[in-house]
Amino acid sequence: MARSETNYFELCEADAKPIKAWVKGVPLEDQARQQLVNVAKLPFIYKWVAAMPDVHWGIGATVGSVISTKGAIIPAAVGVDIGCGMMAVQTDLNARDLPDNLHAIRTAIEAAVPHGRTNHGGRGDKGAWQMIPDRNLNLWGEKLKGRYEAILEKHPKLDRGNHANHLGTLGTGNHFIEVCLDEADMVWFMLHSGSRGVGNRMGTYFIELAKKDMGRILGNLPDKDLAYLEEGTEHFYDYVEAVEWAQGYARANRDLMMEQIIETVQNSGEVRPFVAKVQAINCHHNYVAREHHYGRNVFVTRKGAVRAQEGDLGIIPGSMGARSYIVRGKGNPESFMSCSHGAGRAMSRGEAKRRFTLEDHKRMTEGVECRKDADVIDETPAAYKPIEAVMAAQSDLVDVVHTLHQVVCVKG
Repeated sequence: MARSETNYFELCEADAKPIKAWVKGVPLEDQARQQLVNVAKLPFIYKWVAAMPDVHWGIGATVGSVISTKGAIIPAAVGVDIGCGMMAVQTDLNARDLPDNLHAIRTAIEAAVPHGRTNHGGRGDKGAWQMIPDRNLNLWGEKLKGRYEAILEKHPKLDRGNHANHLGTLGTGNHFIEVCLDEADMVWFMLHSGSRGVGNRMGTYFIELAKKDMGRILGNLPDKDLAYLEEGTEHFYDYVEAVEWAQGYARANRDLMMEQIIETVQNSGEVRPFVAKVQAINCHHNYVAREHHYGRNVFVTRKGAVRAQEGDLGIIPGSMGARSYIVRGKGNPESFMSCSHGAGRAMSRGEAKRRFTLEDHKRMTEGVECRKDADVIDETPAAYKPIEAVMAAQSDLVDVVHTLHQVVCVKG
């Protein structure tokens, strides 16, 4: 691995496009490195593959990679949480406006926003609406339902419920809602979620469809999960339509949740009247988009990465007990104008559960009003890379605008 004059390392393998990896000072696991090489060997990769400092093993392609392609898209590189991303809203509240005990605010948010998953996502699932609010139904009917039904006409197997009743809900895993304080002690609300069950179905369906369409050619790939759809084919355009719809669903999902959170805290009786959306940011970090780079129109897949064009505001969260950052993009062309989407996992969920105890988790989340039970140990701070090292490794990609630390964290 030879170090270049810039902030990235360049990896070069025979019969592969270069890999530019912003991993100075952070670990790059062997499995993730091999996945980057696998992607770089595909014939339609444009220029190079960019790896962000939070890069780690994923399905087919690494999480934390930026893949620019011409004439094809890899559905597994977009993933199954299509449109997953972040939203943050600054308020005019100050830390001194918050009560000493934040438990009531956490429980109010938990009651207002469905989260988690029970009954395998079936009837009575606590993570879905049992009675969908009118605001959510109206948004579904006006902006999402028509295109969704058009997609179903061609792909009826996608219709297995859980669409409108997931709008404005959090989900599980690393999805979260937080109340944070910035460097001036101003209060922010921040959340992380995506396209929920319906996006998962679409992602899974088209990953398998791509494998089927490739037929015997699939065996020539370094990894079957890198099956791709070629531009010009019917399923390519069907996938683009589905993924763009799911990305719109994900953004709407975050908007609705944020409205629910703001209203809940305003009505909680725990704080003074306040103004929200002093500054608001809503950005994807699992998605594909048409963009123009180095004189050519291409498809850019960001699998766990945020667009960081010059002036773009983005969000890079840490773990449950670490700092998060509001950033402004520098428009670095070599990263295809991208940055990391978070700290990045340092170990698998299973390894985290084996390695850390409940006491470890309580110690690492001290001072944060959050769950302190065994079911969230896989999300404990030490399961992630140090966010400070991740930020240092991408100093040529973004500037820090605000530094946040959470005081309330809601997990599914």
